[in-house]
Amino acid sequence: MRRRLAALAVLSAIGIASNAQAAANDPIGDLVTSIFSGALPGSGVFNVKATLYHAGAKGVGGLDSLGCRVVPMRTLAVDKNIIPRRTVVFIKETVGIKMPDGQAHDGYWYASDIGGAIKGQRIDLYTGHGAASMKPMQKLNLGTLTAVKVGQFTGCPPK
Repeated sequence: MRRRLAALAVLSAIGIASNAQAAANDPIGDLVTSIFSGALPGSGVFNVKATLYHAGAKGVGGLDSLGCRVVPMRTLAVDKNIIPRRTVVFIKETVGIKMPDGQAHDGYWYASDIGGAIKGQRIDLYTGHGAASMKPMQKLNLGTLTAVKVGQFTGCPPK
């Protein structure tokens, strides 16, 4: 299964938006990360516990930790020691979920935020403004998802 996901990550990296760049090869960093994450070294595949967050919640503003506007169904809060900020992540379980604009989600998320409770193999998916924005993704809340590193982005995440 991990080999299939790694192959998917390689294929997905080819089709990432033009502002995404391939991650630099860091075998020592990959090995250290794999010790904490349980992923195979170099694979960039993680099983993570997901929670949801939305604007309007106590302490959640309109900007991520990079100073960029949070983007509904795209912004991902991570433990930067496991998944570095500016990483493009593919989460297969989100493919097909209805986006705010009515289109189906393609599974790509942008690690541009961090949170005090996001430690280790945890991620926080930003759904939009208000608790109602969480409804399409409620089945994923507190679930274990497969997150695959597929690249890096510069600047702010695309909308």
